[in-house]
Amino acid sequence: MPKRLRVGLLIDSHRTYERNLLRGIATYAHAHGPWSFYNLGAIAGDRVVSRLRQWDGDGLIVRSENVPLIRQIMRLKRPMVDLLGWYRHKGIPIIDTDHEAVAKLAANQLIERGFQHFAYCGFDSLYYSHKRSQHFVEYLTSLGYSVDIYEPRRSSGATYSLMLEAQGTLDAGKMATWIRALPRPIGLMACNDARGQQVIDICGECGVLVPEEMSVIAVGNDDVICEMCDPTLSSVEPNTRKAGYEAAALLHRMVLGETTESEITLIEPLGVMLRQSTDALSIADHQITKAMNYIRRHVSDGIDVADVLRNVRLSRRTLERRFLQLVGRSPKEEIIRMQVERIKQLLVRTDYHLSQVAKLAGFNYVEYMCKVFKTQTGMTPGQYREEMLAQKGATEWAQPV
Repeated sequence: MPKRLRVGLLIDSHRTYERNLLRGIATYAHAHGPWSFYNLGAIAGDRVVSRLRQWDGDGLIVRSENVPLIRQIMRLKRPMVDLLGWYRHKGIPIIDTDHEAVAKLAANQLIERGFQHFAYCGFDSLYYSHKRSQHFVEYLTSLGYSVDIYEPRRSSGATYSLMLEAQGTLDAGKMATWIRALPRPIGLMACNDARGQQVIDICGECGVLVPEEMSVIAVGNDDVICEMCDPTLSSVEPNTRKAGYEAAALLHRMVLGETTESEITLIEPLGVMLRQSTDALSIADHQITKAMNYIRRHVSDGIDVADVLRNVRLSRRTLERRFLQLVGRSPKEEIIRMQVERIKQLLVRTDYHLSQVAKLAGFNYVEYMCKVFKTQTGMTPGQYREEMLAQKGATEWAQPV
């Protein structure tokens, strides 16, 4: 029997980001094991070192914002890989998300929607937020744009990400003042999904329409947070499974005696998961913005163009002309497009019968819904559901290499 490798994990698992790191580590371990894991993520920081002194392990993979704790762990002289990269430590290689690539992906999504004004909302005290802000500003500045930035400094007592996110909720008044003063329409990047959720919530309280007046894109693609937002939050998805996989592979080589430099390996993001918070073009026409917002808010109510006209100060002819000019579609086509998107969401995210899907997407008859859906997508609702669920399953089990 091969020797079982004993690996300590100091990685919290409260968010999708960290859980996917652990999935990547597990994938490597299953392919190159046997490995056994000592999970230290739930142990209080002051007890971690004493536990590790009693543990006869081979190496560690860590992701912790507690720098003094990391320094204490380093004194144990065990092979270690860092998955956060806040600080460089001699002899400790780092595997981190490519924050420049993340920022460019977010910026390009907003540019493609025609925005001329941009903003960034983060935390000055968080390493990854500062890096994303820096690259977002540098990239847009190189293209001739300017960026408004909201990065409040850490107040006393707030030292870690979760504490700063909680503080951000309490500082909603300051953020609201900043948001109200921004030019519109505008494209905004948030440092992570939690910050993006705060932005969307405050926009709702301030009467700023998302995505019509402010399109919001975040980072992390934590599906729980993104789907809890109203509208749902678009987000750049880091390739954290690959980061976890590469960390495990690197630690394995270190345990086997390979000498490594104190290098940083950057992992490019997978792409952008588009949701409702960026589902709009940059439109300065207030009446068309209002019409778009009405359609998005009431698309499940079975509305038609006459309903839209009752909520804007335009004639039907003017509405249709401006829609075609600014959106590239007629109001009726926009209603159908949003209905089809609603059908897609329900097919993938629920196990509802087609009659329930039709009702929730604004159709009185299942047959008509199926006809519209096939005309727009080339597939029946059943075929679409089967194909999307198959793709989701394949992604879930794919090795991050």
